[in-house]
Amino acid sequence: MQPGGPAYDAKAANRRELAVERAAKKEAVEQLNGVFKATSVAIVAHYSGLTVAQMQKLRMQMKQAGASVKVSKNRLAKIALEGTDVAAIGSLLKGPTVIATSNDPVAAPKVAIEFAKTNEQFVILGGSMGKTVLNVDGVKALASLPSLDELRGKLVGLIVAPATKLAQLSNAPAAKLARVIQAHASKGEAA
Repeated sequence: MQPGGPAYDAKAANRRELAVERAAKKEAVEQLNGVFKATSVAIVAHYSGLTVAQMQKLRMQMKQAGASVKVSKNRLAKIALEGTDVAAIGSLLKGPTVIATSNDPVAAPKVAIEFAKTNEQFVILGGSMGKTVLNVDGVKALASLPSLDELRGKLVGLIVAPATKLAQLSNAPAAKLARVIQAHASKGEAA
């Protein structure tokens, strides 16, 4: 056998593959860590039994709501959770799990609950809102709240309403006075 023969080449190729695999895992962990640091809410669910079309539908619904869905190896996700506010969901990462995240505290839970109603294979395990751990009932309660945009709309409506009423009240006496003068003028012409 020659030094550097086929066995040596196989070992070198295997080491290169492992180095590439480690780099890819490290990049995936860093990317997930960035997502977890930027999110305000994370929901964990089992997705075993969902078809590819159903997963695509879930991803599309999440994206439309301003949320995202991540599927990753649980071991890598647990590493990525370290040092983040949503680190409490690490204990939920068992089996085939999917993690839904969003900056709006209501978006991901709302979509997840609605999706779970129509897909029985999608089972919500719990989640985290900041450092607060949520069980399934907590996720449902969060999903029942109005979204951030709906709250903003209501707040603007409340702020604008007094100004509108004030304008109506200030115009009312002038309108009444004009009607009284018009009535007296009409009486004078008739007489």
